[in-house]
Amino acid sequence: MGLTKSMKIACQMDPIDRIDIRGDSTFALLLEAQNRGHELFYYTPQQLALDGERLIARGSTLTVEDKVGTHYTLSNPRKIDLATWDVVLLRQDPPFDMAYITTTHLLERIHPKTLVVNDPSSVRNAPEKVWVLEFSDLMPPTLVTRNPEDVLEFRERYKDIIVKPLYGNGGASVFRIRDGDSNLNALVELFHIVFREPFMVQQYRPEVRAGDKRIILVDGEPAGAINRVPAEGETRSNMHVGGTPVPTELTPRDLEICARLGPELKRRGLIFTGIDVIGPYLTEINVTSPTGIRQVKAFGGNDIAAMIWNAIEKRRA
Repeated sequence: MGLTKSMKIACQMDPIDRIDIRGDSTFALLLEAQNRGHELFYYTPQQLALDGERLIARGSTLTVEDKVGTHYTLSNPRKIDLATWDVVLLRQDPPFDMAYITTTHLLERIHPKTLVVNDPSSVRNAPEKVWVLEFSDLMPPTLVTRNPEDVLEFRERYKDIIVKPLYGNGGASVFRIRDGDSNLNALVELFHIVFREPFMVQQYRPEVRAGDKRIILVDGEPAGAINRVPAEGETRSNMHVGGTPVPTELTPRDLEICARLGPELKRRGLIFTGIDVIGPYLTEINVTSPTGIRQVKAFGGNDIAAMIWNAIEKRRA
C-alpha cells in the first residue's frame, strides 16, 4: 500500500477499449493505483471542458482487471470538477498537436493543487524531439529544417540518414535514406505536404541493429530499461512496428546520460519519462505518455508503476 490515504485519481487517456494491456504503461499505472485503494475516474481528452472557472470532465468510475478482453468496467457516468480531485494522469498519446497543447493549457489551471502527472506546462515545453536538442552534445548529428537544400547538404556530409516528423510517435513516418538514394527529394516534398512544421534529420547509427534502448526515469532517477530490437528488414525498433523487447542492463554511458538529464526532469515536475538511447547517443526524451514499464517488470526488473505511485504519493503528502 502507498504512503497516503486513498486518493481520487482522474486519468485523461485515449479510448480504454482500444489499448493492448499486455504492453500498456497507463494500464499498469491504473492497476497499481487500484491495488493501493485509490478511486479511479476515466475520461478522454474530448470530454475536458472549461466552464467559467471550473475545469470539468465527463467520464465514468473505472475499475480495471489484468485480463485481456475484459480489462475494464465503467460505471456511474457523470461530470466532475477536476479541481476537487487529487491527481490527474495526463496519458493520451501524441500526435502532439494543437489539441494536445490546448489540454495542457486547460490542465495548468488546476495544477499543482491537483497534481497533474506529468506537469502540463513542462509537457507543453518539452516535445520529445525538440527539448532533447538542449542536450545536443549527447545526440548524434541532428538537423531540424524544412529546407530541401539543408537536407541534401546533411546527407552529403553523413551519407546515411534518418528523416522523421518532429511531433510523431510510435515510429510512424520514420525513413532511412542511404547515400545515393534518389527518393530523398520526393520524401522531402511529401513531408512538406503532410507536415506544416519542420522535420528532423539525423545521422543513421548502425548501433540500432543491436537495439534502441528505452530507459525509464522516475522523478529524475533511472528506474529500469528494455532494449527494443528492430525486426529483420526494418529500420525502426518501436514495438508498435514489430520491434522485439529484450532484457538489458544500464551501461556507464547510459547512467552518464541519466545523470545529465535527471536534475532537469525533476525540476520540471516530469515524474515519469522515457528516454531513447542508441549506442552511446541520446535520441529522444519522451514526456507525453512514455511506455515500457510492463516490459521492464516482465523481464524481472523494477515494478516501475509502484515507483511512480510512490513518487506521486510523496508529492501529495
